[in-house]
Amino acid sequence: MRTITVVGASLGGYSAAQQLRAQGFDGRLVVVGTEVHLPYDRPPLSKDFLKGRIGAADLALGEQQDFDELEAEWRLGEFAARLRPADAGIELYSGEQIGTDGVVIATGASTRVLPGSAGVGGVHTLRTLEDAQALREELTTGRPNVVVIGAGFIGAEVASSCAELGLDVTIVEAAELPLARVLGTRLASACAALHSEHGVAVRFGAGVEELRSAAGHVVGVRLSTGEELPADVVVAGIGVQPNTGWLSGSGLSLHDGVLCDSGGVTDLSNVVAVGDVARVFRPDLGRNVRTEHWATANGQPRIAVRNLLDGITNEQHTDMPYFWSDQYGVRIQFAGFVHPEDEVRILDGDIEDRCFLAQYERDGRPVGVLAFNHPRGFGRARRQLSRPTLDVATS
Repeated sequence: MRTITVVGASLGGYSAAQQLRAQGFDGRLVVVGTEVHLPYDRPPLSKDFLKGRIGAADLALGEQQDFDELEAEWRLGEFAARLRPADAGIELYSGEQIGTDGVVIATGASTRVLPGSAGVGGVHTLRTLEDAQALREELTTGRPNVVVIGAGFIGAEVASSCAELGLDVTIVEAAELPLARVLGTRLASACAALHSEHGVAVRFGAGVEELRSAAGHVVGVRLSTGEELPADVVVAGIGVQPNTGWLSGSGLSLHDGVLCDSGGVTDLSNVVAVGDVARVFRPDLGRNVRTEHWATANGQPRIAVRNLLDGITNEQHTDMPYFWSDQYGVRIQFAGFVHPEDEVRILDGDIEDRCFLAQYERDGRPVGVLAFNHPRGFGRARRQLSRPTLDVATS
């Protein structure tokens, strides 16, 4: 291959570019990114950046020298409009045509927008640096009432940051118990309790019926229970959707992401996908899985790039999903494929103390591990996890 184009300039795309050079590709390397910034780290956006502890420069995934050493042609602030299946060529919305021999799809995902929020000031999502800058500006103007819609990890982190800033925060979640599908009811309860323990009001089992606004700015949120919450700022953390629209008509199989084989290779042998946009086949599960975690976006490119350069799937993705979240001074870490019916055993510590190590077991085998402020024990337990059996539920 003389030219390889990486579409996506966030963590997955940057890791792919690094792997291409590390694995010996010395041809033309083009990196296309929708944002105008060089690759930066997203996890701090909902935490230290939102709290004003770090600035935009602190988010960079590398030094300028690191980016320069890639000898890549950066197309930043550009959107891919089409993938030409005949030659893997890329058309950009700007009109530029990129002739290429191979493609790494790393376009990630976009936040879902709260229905009825279009054109209403004070309503935010959090995915990009610009999102975080706009939200931080509003949070530091006066003492706004903040309503966070969605108690997943992003919503929980935003609520935690707002509480630390001394703001009045309410978190709203449609499920009766947030994260139960991921962690099971017993341990999800521990995550849910963190909010009220730190002065954040919770409304679980309540949907959003309407955003109330005045003069074009949000003033309240009416819930399905009939309650109306005062709101100067609303943050919606209601999930994401993979960025695959530009691949329509490309011949690739699309279903909540780009369908790939076990090595990240798509229907076209010279096109691979990584990160949030990739739905990779897991032989150990017997189905395709899309994983929206930092560790996955960082780790998948090594294997996908190797298979792309080899022209055949020689290596499979076998890593266990891993993620972490920082909330209210608690480091939460999780790894594995678990099912709500798995047995949960506390290996060390106490749930009530918010410092513990828990293991999920199935048929006597460890298949998942969750830790609250127990990083050393988590590392040991994570290494001992068993491979999952077929048809195991996953997040």
